[in-house]
Amino acid sequence: MTQVIRSGAFLQQCWSVHPLCVTVKRMTEERTVVLLCSSCKSSHHLSIAAVTSMASSAQQAAGEAALPPEPLGEDHLKACVASHAASLTLREMDVFQDLVRLRCADCRRLYDMTILAFETRQK
Repeated sequence: MTQVIRSGAFLQQCWSVHPLCVTVKRMTEERTVVLLCSSCKSSHHLSIAAVTSMASSAQQAAGEAALPPEPLGEDHLKACVASHAASLTLREMDVFQDLVRLRCADCRRLYDMTILAFETRQK
């Protein structure tokens, strides 16, 4: 039976202990991003309230002036997860403010997500 823990602290602890093992697996139709940890074999489900997307600071420095976050961040994130999920990494998180930041190495975008609920499922 799978144990379900409803706290962001478990994802934060997992990521702080082995950050290179936490990867984005998929995004569901219910606006949930699923992260997997290959070290502790946990799956972390993040229910999303809002997503903002922005070009990385390197892209902004190379091209245009600082651009504001894009309102259709969820659409960008869905496309990114569908085409190259392996390139997405967890970069920052704050469980007190329910915020998570992902970065895509391929499209060089940052995704700031406001989280409604954290769930960790351990086998």
